[in-house]
Amino acid sequence: MWMTWKCTVVGLPFGGAKGGVTVNPKLLSQNELQNLTRRYTSEISFMIGPTKDIPAPDVNTNSQIMAWLMDTYSMSVGYSVPGVTTGKPIVLGGSEGRAEATGRGCVFAVQEACPIIGLDIRSSRTVVQGFGNAGSVAARLMSDLGSSVVAVSDSRGGIYNRNGLDLVAVAAHKERTGSVVGFVDSDPVSNEQILELPCDILIPAALEGQLGAHNAGNVQAKIIAEAANGPTSPEADEIFRDRGIFLLPDIFANAGGVTVSYFEWVQALQAFPWTEEQVNLRLKEIMSRSFNAVYETSKKYDVHMRTAALIRAIGRVAEFTRLRGIYP
Repeated sequence: MWMTWKCTVVGLPFGGAKGGVTVNPKLLSQNELQNLTRRYTSEISFMIGPTKDIPAPDVNTNSQIMAWLMDTYSMSVGYSVPGVTTGKPIVLGGSEGRAEATGRGCVFAVQEACPIIGLDIRSSRTVVQGFGNAGSVAARLMSDLGSSVVAVSDSRGGIYNRNGLDLVAVAAHKERTGSVVGFVDSDPVSNEQILELPCDILIPAALEGQLGAHNAGNVQAKIIAEAANGPTSPEADEIFRDRGIFLLPDIFANAGGVTVSYFEWVQALQAFPWTEEQVNLRLKEIMSRSFNAVYETSKKYDVHMRTAALIRAIGRVAEFTRLRGIYP
């Protein structure tokens, strides 16, 4: 359901599904991980395909796993099928810009929201919970736009510097140690504390269920951009609206990943790659157009942005269903 609304709110011709294996890949060897991926692919092969269901990477998966998936499916049908999955290595038909797409799309969403509330992104302070694929990219791009990124975190904890963090050094520290924790020139903070730090823009990019009635009243941000799926509870939504905090909901704010997955699929069908500049430009156009549609819906019905996004998404699915009719 979540993926259906996400695809629909940004106007992609995809539906939605989720699937996976309950396992910690960090405890597996590359050989074990490859065997597991290929067996899983063989079990679901009857329901996937370039014109059926198209898997893409999510939590704890990467381009290598997508390559194994693509190869397994291709071997089963007897020829190479790059369109069966997205998030692949570029040399196997992956798309330029795919790895950064979720974080970049979230930043495009923030750029659209800032003028609405009169916030100058160049003088803003940003906090990012989750320094993984989406969060690290969002943090770097926010910094490139002039925002001071004052805090970031990962699963082990967070770091805070009120004057701004050196993100290149933070990334190097995480590469070396496996975590942002312990970075010099910073104060330690927990994943709970990081959400309540003084900032203008808060980007939850970790797991769901981070913002609820217990802490929504303590959030100091003016904009919350959900790079993760489901970080905010319905109770927190109402508190944020009452407090005048502008929230960019997950089904819009983190749709950059599935949007560029769609681009990758299109490129696979055409057997013609796009440049990274073309990918990013088209992503920006879609995020901008979708923001304006959701924002206008929020004003029309006097609802917050999540409800507006759902009105737009569910309404479009209902319209598609009405037009196609019932069969048999």
